[in-house]
Amino acid sequence: MSSKLCLLESLSSSFKVLSKPKSTSSVQYKASKPHATQYKSLALQLGELMSNTTLFFHFEGTLLKSSSLFPYFMLVAFEAGGFLRALILFLLYPFVCLVGGELGVDMMVFLCFFGIRKENMRIGNSVLPKFFLEDVGSEGFDVVMRCGKKVGVSDLPRVMIEGFLKDYVGVDVVVARELKVVGGYYVGLMEEMNTKCLDANQIHGEEKSSNSQAIGICCHNKFLHEQVLSQNCKNVYLVNEAEKRNWKSLPKEKYPKTLIFHDGRLAFRPTPIATLAMFMWLPLGFCIYFIRFIVGMFLPHCLCSPILAFTGTITTASVQPNSSNTSANGEDQEKPRGRLYVCNHRTLLDPLYVQLATDKSLTTVTYSLSKINEIIAPMKTIRLTRDREKDGKQMDKLLSQGDLVVCPEGTTCREPYLLRFSPLFAELTNDIVPVAIDVQADMFYGTTASGFKCLDPIFHFLNPNPVYTIRILENWKHQTHASLVESQGNDGIMKESR
Repeated sequence: MSSKLCLLESLSSSFKVLSKPKSTSSVQYKASKPHATQYKSLALQLGELMSNTTLFFHFEGTLLKSSSLFPYFMLVAFEAGGFLRALILFLLYPFVCLVGGELGVDMMVFLCFFGIRKENMRIGNSVLPKFFLEDVGSEGFDVVMRCGKKVGVSDLPRVMIEGFLKDYVGVDVVVARELKVVGGYYVGLMEEMNTKCLDANQIHGEEKSSNSQAIGICCHNKFLHEQVLSQNCKNVYLVNEAEKRNWKSLPKEKYPKTLIFHDGRLAFRPTPIATLAMFMWLPLGFCIYFIRFIVGMFLPHCLCSPILAFTGTITTASVQPNSSNTSANGEDQEKPRGRLYVCNHRTLLDPLYVQLATDKSLTTVTYSLSKINEIIAPMKTIRLTRDREKDGKQMDKLLSQGDLVVCPEGTTCREPYLLRFSPLFAELTNDIVPVAIDVQADMFYGTTASGFKCLDPIFHFLNPNPVYTIRILENWKHQTHASLVESQGNDGIMKESR
């Protein structure tokens, strides 16, 4: 037992140590030189001790490299309240900085949450995890993940961090303040921290080991929950703020759970400088959007492509030699049946860009499309019913009339992953052309799961330089199509091999 305690005490070479003496409730500091690399190597050597350790850690101070909470509150303000609420938060942020501390956090909570409906607040699970992961330091994350039981303490409201801490960090208990709700709406005030709710069995488990230890980690000058950590931990290690700036970002391959889906419109981290750039761009951005919209709606492809490129849109289209308009076996001359273009799904504009790349009139089918977008779409759009038999007959009828574009993933995905394909399209024709699509957004995402889908094209064309890359690949041969259907069956799932 004593040897293990010595190993634990050796962490003090990397952090200042806050020890709680047995004889008094006062707190003593022991200063030491911070060395993040030494801290990391020591953590790797702790092994069994760390697995038997209950860790109380301050989320913002231990995991996040940045010391500013403004980007996360700006995400809440923009995604839940829109441009106006985000602008108010941005204009008042200098006053928040002047106040600072816990009162500054309370001010941002009020500005972001006042009047927001509780049942619509899913940003903590759908938007914030992506930005938290991008700000997590690899050194702090490695230490936290090596401990057995984890208790996360945060200055942020519970609704903002609980989903991330439990789904991606695997904490057992989240200690954060709740938001007050009146009539189903947030009033922008937080309740007092209730530290008495921390039950010993809930934290350490029913079978508490005699060798189990409780330690705490937080950031220097960010120790707002001293009562929580000092009541439960023998030692509290203070992360040096200067050393945190040298931490490396957590690489995607080390994410505890693959980030496939995330929501929200903002494609950048909304720091104060980046937010200022966004608001400065918006007046010009809306003017450019109207130009792009009018050009794309009313001008032919040969004219709209260079004009759109002049306004900043970047479109790259490549066509394989074997994906020509005439089938290799001459079926098009014998039977006037259309060709099926199958593409991965990035935005609602995918079929339009496929039509632009092929330079011919196409028809598309979709599951979720707003009435407004369906009316103004510059191509024929048919809504599917999710009834396999009806949809199959509808698509077969459309193929008999001409070429068809389909996105068999069924939903959009922003990350570089290919989702499960519906096998229905492979049962309709042998003349299938796969299309690979990639979309890059520098300011706004042109997709949403919880917002207004009719605004998707607007947000896409509001980007200063929206990038669309289309690759029309070689036709699938009849033998490949038949073998896929036979191996996967009618209920199988086809995936693109990369």
